[in-house]
Amino acid sequence: MQDLDFRPFDADNHYYEAADAFTRHVPKAMQARCVQWAEIDGRKHHLVGGKLARAVANPTWNPIAKPGAIADYLRGNPGKIDPRTLLQEREPLPDYYLHPGPRLKKMDEQGLEAMWLFPTLGVLYEELLKSDTEAVKALFHGFNRWLDEDWGCNHENRIFAAPYITLADVDFACAELEWALSRDARVVVMRPAAVHTADEGTLSPSHPKFDPFWARVNEAGITVVVHAADSGYTTHGYVQDGFSSVGINSAFMPNIKHFNIERAAYDFLITLAYERLFERFPNLRIASIENGAEFLPDLFRKLRQSRDRLAVSHYYKEDPALLFKEHVWINPFWEDDVYEVESCMGAERVIFGSDWPHIEGMPEPLDYVDELSKFGDAEKRMILRDNALGLNERRPA
Repeated sequence: MQDLDFRPFDADNHYYEAADAFTRHVPKAMQARCVQWAEIDGRKHHLVGGKLARAVANPTWNPIAKPGAIADYLRGNPGKIDPRTLLQEREPLPDYYLHPGPRLKKMDEQGLEAMWLFPTLGVLYEELLKSDTEAVKALFHGFNRWLDEDWGCNHENRIFAAPYITLADVDFACAELEWALSRDARVVVMRPAAVHTADEGTLSPSHPKFDPFWARVNEAGITVVVHAADSGYTTHGYVQDGFSSVGINSAFMPNIKHFNIERAAYDFLITLAYERLFERFPNLRIASIENGAEFLPDLFRKLRQSRDRLAVSHYYKEDPALLFKEHVWINPFWEDDVYEVESCMGAERVIFGSDWPHIEGMPEPLDYVDELSKFGDAEKRMILRDNALGLNERRPA
């Protein structure tokens, strides 16, 4: 910190959901179709859509694994530690994971100016309910009201919690967006996935059906965050499907499931470009958070190929690769090569996010400063603060 003359803006922080986060504002008549608590062999679990959810082993969060517990393992395990031991150390659930007042004090200790705040379980449950659009709507309408009550969409201009948006019903998405704008939300969050609708099957997020939503985002100038989630990706039998941390020993074994987050983001982002969403809505700003970035060189190669192949038909009015760099910001995994990301996007489109306090994030948010040692002061300031600060301000059309 002695090398910085500013306090960074952390674009990827998380809360752990309160016990009633998924029930407080969901009508009782709908809870059996949404989320319920169940006790099995003396342990509490979530039932989502009436089925046991295995996204996490302990949705009560208490006790909780420490931040960055597997960080060294992800960086190559330099200490050659048996990964099965990494999650054995637990602590009582701290209040700063649940409430904004204690979190502000923690941010001061960590040297942070502000942060975006995202769900832990909230980004996982749309996939489990996707065949029941009414349940999806009921759950996330209620979840967003819980979020506003417990955290606020803007707490003292430092903690900016993101309401969750589902496009499963475009009118509902527009209504939730209007509500978020009325609560002074600076970002909204959605999962990188195709959209399951009740009337037209599965559609891409940039299908014209969803233009009313994107038009309002464009007009309001609010940033849309696409955050790592359960995007429903199949492994085609190579390994068991599903988003789960159950069976932690197998989670450390190499398998293609570990690529699902990046695959989902790649497909989502390149589809926006292929379907010319940024041409239709030139004021959109999309931030990709906790989705990794190693796909970027191939994404730009494919955008250039598409541009050249379709030049004779004038399909694109503007270069899709240049439009992508104008409208998309990338938060790499902390273990990604940030210099490669900068070479693809430019320093003005790279944003710092620590994923704190998750086990795969960093033990302390500003541990990331060391990863930027080869950048000059101007680039460091953009990545650590100014880029996210700019995205945090609405830019009405």
